[in-house]
Amino acid sequence: MTTLSEFKNFTQGLPQNDYLMPVLFIGHGSPMNGIEDTEFSRGWKKMASEIPVPAAVLVVSAHWFTRGTQITAMDFPKTIHDFGGFPQALFDVQYKAPGNPALAKETASMIVSTQVELDHDWGLDHGTWTVVRHMYPEANIPVLQLSIDYTKGPQFHYDLAKELYALRKKGVLIIGSGNMVHNLRMVAWDKLNEDQYGYDWAIQMNNQFKSLIESGDHSPLINYTQLGREALLAIPTPEHYLPLMYTLGVGTTRDPISFFNDKAVGGSLTMTSVKLG
Repeated sequence: MTTLSEFKNFTQGLPQNDYLMPVLFIGHGSPMNGIEDTEFSRGWKKMASEIPVPAAVLVVSAHWFTRGTQITAMDFPKTIHDFGGFPQALFDVQYKAPGNPALAKETASMIVSTQVELDHDWGLDHGTWTVVRHMYPEANIPVLQLSIDYTKGPQFHYDLAKELYALRKKGVLIIGSGNMVHNLRMVAWDKLNEDQYGYDWAIQMNNQFKSLIESGDHSPLINYTQLGREALLAIPTPEHYLPLMYTLGVGTTRDPISFFNDKAVGGSLTMTSVKLG
C-alpha cells in the first residue's frame, strides 16, 4: 500500500463497529528492556497477546521532540540507537518493521489543529522499538511515529490526540511511550535491582496519577504543574510525561481502564503502564 487511495480502500475493509482498538501508555524505562527478558518486557508481550492484532501501530515516543508535529512517512523506518554507554548487543538490534506512507498521509489529514509534516529522516527510536519488538517480534506490522511538539503544552497534546480517535476504529494501535515518573537526576543507581524501590514522592505521585486516570479526571493531569512539589520532582522535564496526554486524549469515558507493569525502579522512575479499552 503506497498511495492514499489504496490505504483508504484498505481501511474501508476493516470492521468499524465490532470493536474499538485499545490504546496504551507504556512505561519503557531503560533501553536494555529492548533485549532482555525482564518482567517489563514480558508484560509488553502479554499485553500484545491479549488485544486484537493491529492493522498498524502508531507510537508517540518521549524521544522524538520537534518544533511542530511530524509523522514518519517512509516505507521502511530505520532503527535509531539514540543512547550511549550500553552493550554492543543493543546497538546491533535492527527492528525491520515496515512503515506505511499512505497511513501517515491519512493520519496527517485527520489533524486539523496543526499542520503535520511528513518525515522521511527519523525512524523508530528506542521509545518505540524496544517495546514494539517484544510485542510484535516478527516485525510484520507497520509502525509509525508521531512527534511531540516541544513548543506546546499538555493541553495542546491532549486535544490533538482526540483528532486521532478514528484510527482506533480502523484497528490502529496507538501507544504513548514514556514514563509517568521520570527523574534521571535522582535515580538511586545502587538500588536499580532492588524490587519496587521508590522514593515516597515518586510512589505518592504515581498513585495520584493512577487515581486521576481511573476517575477520568484529566484536568489535574493536564495541569500537573499545579499538583505541588512532588509532581515537579516526578516530572522535572515533560518529554516522558507528554505521551500520556496522547493516550488519555484518544481514550473515551467508556473505555475500561487497567494498569500493568506497575512498579517503581531506582527510586525516581515508575514503569506503570495503562490500557484503555
